Amino acid sequence: MESANILLALSLTLFAGLSTGIGSAIAFLAKRTNTKLLTLSLGFSAGVMIYISFVEIFQEARESLIHHYNEFEGTLYTVIAFFGGMLLIALIDKFIPNFENPHEIRGIEEMDNKKAAYKFNRLYRMGLMTALAVGVHNFPEGIATFMSAITDPALGVAIAIAIAIHNIPEGIAVSVPIYYATGSRKKAFFYSFLSGLSEPIGALLAYFLLMPFMNSGNHEVIFGVIMAGVAGIMVFISLDELLPSAEEYGEHHIAIYGLTGGMVVMAISLLFLI
Repeated sequence: MESANILLALSLTLFAGLSTGIGSAIAFLAKRTNTKLLTLSLGFSAGVMIYISFVEIFQEARESLIHHYNEFEGTLYTVIAFFGGMLLIALIDKFIPNFENPHEIRGIEEMDNKKAAYKFNRLYRMGLMTALAVGVHNFPEGIATFMSAITDPALGVAIAIAIAIHNIPEGIAVSVPIYYATGSRKKAFFYSFLSGLSEPIGALLAYFLLMPFMNSGNHEVIFGVIMAGVAGIMVFISLDELLPSAEEYGEHHIAIYGLTGGMVVMAISLLFLI
């Protein structure tokens, strides 16, 4: 495995993870949430991730497993790994209490809401747990970004951008309650920034634990299973988090326009890679 590809994969994962800091900065610098732009962006991110997952990653995983087994068994194992990835991220989401769930929508306007301030002054622990919850959610995303970039750098760039867009509102979700729990913008930004580090940590874990097996005789099987699981993780994130968040921030049609636009952009970009 070329060191340049590994360095690029780690860099993309770091970029995607630390974009939570962008969300935190937006919360402090902007006066109001641009809901239409945020809705469009989240829908676009979902479109990119869904299209890549089904058209590119799932198919590559299937071909790899079919090459090692036969067509039926290879397809069967791909499907199992795909839904296994969905199950993994669903279980992570399940065991995080709703009141600490980082995907609860928060707007920039809450920064100046006195009633919200009174509420959050008593919730320092909740603020820290929200940052931790974001970290737990983002951990498998780091593995997904890293493994995709190792397989295809261009694919990794697209996924990193999509996940970065997804992480921006998560940065807002962390920084708003922590700000009202501590009264410190610096702490709010720090914990928001810190919560994104779980993605590069996930990438490092993938590198140290999974990459040695990628050089073994069963590398096709391991690659196929991991990539099918990555596809499942990204589809679940898109359907369970991105699209609902997009609709809650803004209008249904804007979210769908963004979704379609993301798919179109990825379809065109992949055509140029053929």
